[in-house]
Amino acid sequence: MAAASPQTTSAFELKGRMATLTVLRLQSNDARHVLVQLDERLAEAPGLFAGMPIVLATAAELEPSADMLAAVVAGLRERGLVPVAGMDLPADALADLGLGQMRNSDGERQAPERDGPESARSAQRPAAGGSRVITQPIRSGQQVYARGGDLVVTAPVSAGAELMADGHIHVYDTLRGRALAGVQGDTNARIFCRTLEAELIAVAGQYLLSEQMDARLRGSPAMAWLEGETLRVETI
Repeated sequence: MAAASPQTTSAFELKGRMATLTVLRLQSNDARHVLVQLDERLAEAPGLFAGMPIVLATAAELEPSADMLAAVVAGLRERGLVPVAGMDLPADALADLGLGQMRNSDGERQAPERDGPESARSAQRPAAGGSRVITQPIRSGQQVYARGGDLVVTAPVSAGAELMADGHIHVYDTLRGRALAGVQGDTNARIFCRTLEAELIAVAGQYLLSEQMDARLRGSPAMAWLEGETLRVETI
């Protein structure tokens, strides 16, 4: 049989996919300062962040130099992290570093300020959407995302799996792996589980590793929520 023509056979396809990317928001123009504190954070959970894709961003008042960005990117790569893009950073500097350019989707640096408590509450709410219900076990390497609503899981979640929701996360079985609620910034989101064995839990970007949780909570029904800037976890 004749081989298929290269002109008629599809060699690839492009698909959009929702993926989790960790944003490293620089709050200092001193690269050494950044990397020293990063080493302290990485030491809390050796290996957990290995190979993690990183997007660089800066606090609104910072104007990092090209040399500073280069030092940070080199430091990230030396530590096994994978810088992939910058957010609202100079395009020429990013190109020189082999990074892509991302636009800030949350408007943190550019959106005009809103007045009044009702506006603040509205900014925290995720886009309208129904709950996503999962009845099958979630295995290592799987990622499940409930966009615009809550995630309800009625089966076990394995180590190495990842749950994400714009709203609350409910796990009516054992929660291992990672659970990230309020991923679009909803500080009112909560995480509920029947048996807490998670590697990491997070609400609106504030997270705790398993080593940072009270050992008495392990194996118990638990709830996690934000109290100010502090992520709290207690039995229920």
